[in-house]
Amino acid sequence: MKQLGLLILMVLTLAVTGQEKSKEKKNNTMKFNELNNFEKSIIEGKGTERPFTGIYYKHEEKGTYLCKKCNAPLYRSADKFDAHCGWPSFDDEIKGAVKRTTDADGRRTEITCAKCDAHLGHVFIGEGFTSKNTRHCVNSVSLNFLPEQKK
Repeated sequence: MKQLGLLILMVLTLAVTGQEKSKEKKNNTMKFNELNNFEKSIIEGKGTERPFTGIYYKHEEKGTYLCKKCNAPLYRSADKFDAHCGWPSFDDEIKGAVKRTTDADGRRTEITCAKCDAHLGHVFIGEGFTSKNTRHCVNSVSLNFLPEQKK
């Protein structure tokens, strides 16, 4: 009898949790990571960190770069390269992870997280750094890093 009661409690908990997640998605009330004031100024205020200061500029570990605000996977380390510009540079994004929007001045293209709209930086085309001819210039502060699992 105790086991049946426990089973019913587990099923109800799962059902309520599923309903909360559905409501969360429907109401667009996703839960985000807490950001400090500096992170907010870049990620939500569309700012830019100073060049050559970010923790991921010279970072060479294998793994995946995630959105600092919502943890969505954005970039793979295999697509990272050194453009000598002072910010982490990638010549490709994880499919569907990054949204491109022309800045109000029409001169640059802003890149944001497709899941939560966090400001990442800008994308530049035609510079010739890599064979893909694309450079995502990303603020380190907009990213978290998930190391590749060692086998």
